[in-house]
Amino acid sequence: MSWSTIADVLSGALLILGAAFAFVAAVGVVRFPDVLTRMHAATKPQTFGLLLILAGLALRSDSVGDLTLVAVVALFQLLTAPVSAHMVARASFRAGQVDRKALVVDEGD
Repeated sequence: MSWSTIADVLSGALLILGAAFAFVAAVGVVRFPDVLTRMHAATKPQTFGLLLILAGLALRSDSVGDLTLVAVVALFQLLTAPVSAHMVARASFRAGQVDRKALVVDEGD
């Protein structure tokens, strides 16, 4: 088996796995009942799914410019997803949309 064939199979597997994680994240956003669980579904599996897709793309990339772009996209995703999830959770908590009795620790405002 040549490197090209192995890279094709591995790249395809990463792309399919990443798409599956993104699909699971979308289903979680639709099906989960409250803001905090939806936020979790929107950030964690979606970010991992995108990183898997980017890894699959990076395996088949031929140029340094493409790899640089993939690395920049991955970096920005890793930097922005946790910050946006934190801000959504904080805003919903302060707006009273979170059931404070369901929380394990409530540190207040």
